Amino acid sequence: MTRPWHNPYTESDRFPQGAMPVGSFVRLRLRVYGGCERAYVRMWKNNREELYPMRPLTGGGYEAMVPVGKSVGLVWYYFIIDTARGRVFAGKPEGETCGEFAFEPPSFQITVYDPAFSTPEWMRKSIMMQIMVDRFHIGGKAVKPHGRGAYLHASWDEAPEVRLAPKGGDCEAIDFFGGNLKGVLEKLAYIKSLGVNALYFNPIFRARSNHKYDTGDYMEIDPSFGTNAEFDELMQALKDEGMHVVLDGVFSHTGADSRYFNKFKTYEGIGAYQSAGSKYASWYRFGKDRDDYDAWWGFDTLPNVNELDPKYLDFIVRGKDAVAAHYIKRGTSGWRLDVADELPMDFIRQLRQRVKAEGRENAVIGEVWEDPSNKIAYGKLRSYALGDTLDSTMNYPLRSAVIDFFTGKTNAYQLSEIINHQMSTLPRPMMYSMMNLLGSHDRPRIINMLSGNENLEPEREKRAFIPLSKEEYALGKKRFVKAWELVCHLPGMPCLYYGDEAGLTGMGDPFCRMPYPWGKEDEELRERIREINMKRVNDRALTLGEARVNAKNADTIEIKRMIRNGEDAFGKKAEDKETVFTLKRE
Repeated sequence: MTRPWHNPYTESDRFPQGAMPVGSFVRLRLRVYGGCERAYVRMWKNNREELYPMRPLTGGGYEAMVPVGKSVGLVWYYFIIDTARGRVFAGKPEGETCGEFAFEPPSFQITVYDPAFSTPEWMRKSIMMQIMVDRFHIGGKAVKPHGRGAYLHASWDEAPEVRLAPKGGDCEAIDFFGGNLKGVLEKLAYIKSLGVNALYFNPIFRARSNHKYDTGDYMEIDPSFGTNAEFDELMQALKDEGMHVVLDGVFSHTGADSRYFNKFKTYEGIGAYQSAGSKYASWYRFGKDRDDYDAWWGFDTLPNVNELDPKYLDFIVRGKDAVAAHYIKRGTSGWRLDVADELPMDFIRQLRQRVKAEGRENAVIGEVWEDPSNKIAYGKLRSYALGDTLDSTMNYPLRSAVIDFFTGKTNAYQLSEIINHQMSTLPRPMMYSMMNLLGSHDRPRIINMLSGNENLEPEREKRAFIPLSKEEYALGKKRFVKAWELVCHLPGMPCLYYGDEAGLTGMGDPFCRMPYPWGKEDEELRERIREINMKRVNDRALTLGEARVNAKNADTIEIKRMIRNGEDAFGKKAEDKETVFTLKRE
């Protein structure tokens, strides 16, 4: 056998490391153990093949300096090796660094991005907290919810209710606990004491449900959450504390019970459901009658919108007081885009342009569950890593990899491969801004995920709040602390789901959305998370240093963060430092 070797995650084999700006050159090296007469780099870019001969190196191996191209996109390469036995290929097997093939192999990836691409500096230095306002804290007195059938729980300590919608099998989500924006303001000192300096709010605009993903009016703060004045007061308080807030933008659909669709005549004016003559009618797609409309995943409570409809684009993105700009002008620092994969890429590009026009330090984060550099969505290849759409995504691939490692489904070699793949394929500005989460409103609580209890997401009608045993909780807690420490040693923006630091548990929706356990926190856990957070925010090597990740053995991963030659990863002056973190799972 020829036994070729190429490791794209080392500077010796690929330099420079990572994604590359347009117009760059990359040096590729190939080692060949066995007879080799000639070697080539075969690249695929701009929908055509390019072949580059490699020169032999003194002492063995081959090298080529190749251009990555003059336009943004994904470039693919593998190696062709001519031997006395014939031609063989070297490429990237699934989950491994390099392998020999007798036929055309899987390729290595280079992401080629816009050299002007930048992300907000605050994201690279921040620890974020995700907050569902209704479940966080009641400031003053809870306001009775306004939606049809909505009601307040009698006690903050009750569990959410599972009541299925008549159609589609989703939870109706009309039970409220009374959390509000004033409650967030009252707990701001606590949030900051955790080392958190950025917030991500689930939707806060007027809507019928408790989760607010069925927007009723984009230009109104939900009355159960507070008034416009209370929103502005919170924004000013965050600004005074040097903190940032990102709002949830639900732009692929609205609520059926909305000012725009108005199926239930809740709002004044004529909605699209009521008449084809409505000024909102072109936002939606109807069939043979008004009850036949395109809806998000078939839920008739969530009619899909045509995002590229000129009137809709004007309202959300292009108008003088468009939604995308309105809330930034009032003090927010950008948007998290719900179901980004379901938004047209051109819509995201235009939204990005408008958000950045309001200030380069405004963020656009996408809900993308897979590799953001190379994602097939509805049959089409999408790359959000080219510098023209998103700054960052919710890092679900990292979350899954960390959980699988701690629960024994994978080993340290596989975990390091996933982390190194991200560092290799994401532009540096994006990698250092990734929203690195372990918990979210869409998944069972992280302690449950790490507890060894597999009863996490039964069918909705069978769900109930089931406490973990003492043994399960202790195991989940122990693993969570280690997992969070790992996340805080990686490039990116760690994101803490409210209550995880206090020991909240719960399986799938709605029990991953329990109220924050004020007065009943796991204080030991909270203090440990605080310590990890403070170590991160006070160590420039952990926020802005270069990163090297490798597996020491199947159970141990090592992360090195380094500031070298007086510069951090973005070329800013900094004192040299190296931090080495070694984690062994038990």
